[in-house]
Amino acid sequence: MLMDSFLIDEEIYVSGYSRNHLNVIHFWAEWASQCQMMDDVMKELASERQLKDVKFLKVEAEALPNIFQQFNVTSVPTFLLLKGNTVVDKVEGADAPTLTKKVYQQATTLTVQPPAEPSPSTEDLNLRLKKLVNAATCMLFMKGTSEEPRCGFSKQTVELLQKYHAQFSSFNILADQEVREGLKKFSNWPTYPQLYINGELVGGLDILKELDETGELEHMLPKKEDINKRLEKLINKAPLMIFMKGSRDNPCCGFSKTLIEILNGTGQKYETFNILQDEEVRQGLKTFSNWPTYPQVYVNGHLIGGLDIIKELKETGELEKALNGE
Repeated sequence: MLMDSFLIDEEIYVSGYSRNHLNVIHFWAEWASQCQMMDDVMKELASERQLKDVKFLKVEAEALPNIFQQFNVTSVPTFLLLKGNTVVDKVEGADAPTLTKKVYQQATTLTVQPPAEPSPSTEDLNLRLKKLVNAATCMLFMKGTSEEPRCGFSKQTVELLQKYHAQFSSFNILADQEVREGLKKFSNWPTYPQLYINGELVGGLDILKELDETGELEHMLPKKEDINKRLEKLINKAPLMIFMKGSRDNPCCGFSKTLIEILNGTGQKYETFNILQDEEVRQGLKTFSNWPTYPQVYVNGHLIGGLDIIKELKETGELEKALNGE
């Protein structure tokens, strides 16, 4: 828990300070916006089970100039890592990855046990996370979805990406605790949202704001393809293409489930697109095809129709020819 500070006998002490544990002290100022972001980083670190014995504390720099001068703090935010009365490390600026790394390093040296080797489950998680950060050219890990962000930082990030018409996918970390906790270690970045481009971490909201101010962000982001061009490519992705709610293995509505059962009975090869995962496609395809409902069946890029049409074709014995494009 982050607590207020005070002096005792001209020595550095903070409410909650411990001589027997690692203390991480945040020198902050109310006027410095980056201090708020780093407060969030401190809170995330304080919630980590591996850091349960570390004390995370705050000192308002301008209110306590003696401490400020004693430790040669020249800017905010600055972080001192202390054990007893000894400063063992220091981090200047809003550098979340470096702070996280040094806190873990110093916390580990408090024990005589060597670092444990990664377990198979950890290796499996890292493989999964690597696939996730590469799932799209521009990948956003956030609280909630792009349609319904669940925190102010995530909402601002989505608005920033939409400002430049960026083509991006998102992952709701609130729906997967394993990813939520694992990605913080995988990326060495303890807060959300996190934006990746080509599998590489760009950063969180503050970093994106800085890139926006310098004019760099717009050129980094992949742009949305014209929706009609995108839909044209999608309907021609396979000779038999199904747009539905859910997937072949997990239909998410009765109409989609019935359609899949019929298609599986024909022995035809086909691909599916889950319109529940892409609102742009879900809405755009209805206008593009002039067909207001789902599922929709395309053969060689041409709309055949929905479930009712497929049922009629099956009853008349024409379904096989229609699915072969005859």
